[in-house]
Amino acid sequence: MKYFNLLFLGIVVFFFSCSKSKIPNDVMKPEKMQAVFWDYIRADVFTNEFIKKDSTKNPDVENARLQQQVFAKHKVSKETFYRSYEYYLKHQGIMKNLIDTMMVRQQKVISKIADTVKIEN
Repeated sequence: MKYFNLLFLGIVVFFFSCSKSKIPNDVMKPEKMQAVFWDYIRADVFTNEFIKKDSTKNPDVENARLQQQVFAKHKVSKETFYRSYEYYLKHQGIMKNLIDTMMVRQQKVISKIADTVKIEN
């Protein structure tokens, strides 16, 4: 029984050490990446939905300007963001968890706003 417990413990430790990738130091941690990525997506959607319809503006220039604002807001360089993005793309399990968590958090925000509107009406 003692050997079985040691073997089981060894297998569990091995499984968790293999399944959980350590995020490199030069890559944003998931929580930070979620925040930056969410704002990055919002900037892109704004460009595609509104800026592209404005013939007086260059969508590529405006999108680059909005991205710089996102990076400045989160105190992240463009290079760090894209390096982190590439890392998460190569690690699909981590990326899926990141996006799922990001979506759940945003749904909570939307629900709070909806509840506030219901209370005021």
